[in-house]
Amino acid sequence: MRQRNDVEDIAQQVFAKVYFSIRNFDFRSSLITWIYKITVNECFDYLRKKKVRKLVYESDMSEDEVRRVENSEPAVERTARADSTLARRDYIMKLMDRVSDEEKHLLMLKEVEGYSVEELASMLKMNENTIKVKLFRARQKLVKAAQRLDRAPAKS
Repeated sequence: MRQRNDVEDIAQQVFAKVYFSIRNFDFRSSLITWIYKITVNECFDYLRKKKVRKLVYESDMSEDEVRRVENSEPAVERTARADSTLARRDYIMKLMDRVSDEEKHLLMLKEVEGYSVEELASMLKMNENTIKVKLFRARQKLVKAAQRLDRAPAKS
């Protein structure tokens, strides 16, 4: 979460859930693990809701807008673009399989989520230089994996 207000809202939700659910806590795990799981779930719920709010539904569009979107691109081009997108996604997934879970996590936070090295260091309780080195090494692994994938013969 990047916005302090969002963090405060989520924290409030977590504390409310813990308060109202504490009697259901069954001691199969430690209390801190249980609270952590509630926190993670609240964060994911928040991000899902935030993403859903950004979507534009066809039912919210006027008939003219729907026609304009439908006619903006021929079906052949849409299919080709979708195929290209799928191929790129598969390529990226193959590359990401070549790095450790920690490296994947760091790369996703940095490159996809947009966190700075300073934010990552604070969040992960690591030195900034350690974060930089880990990111550098992960990127190097990706470059080497890409070179190997590009040289590998295509499978039919």
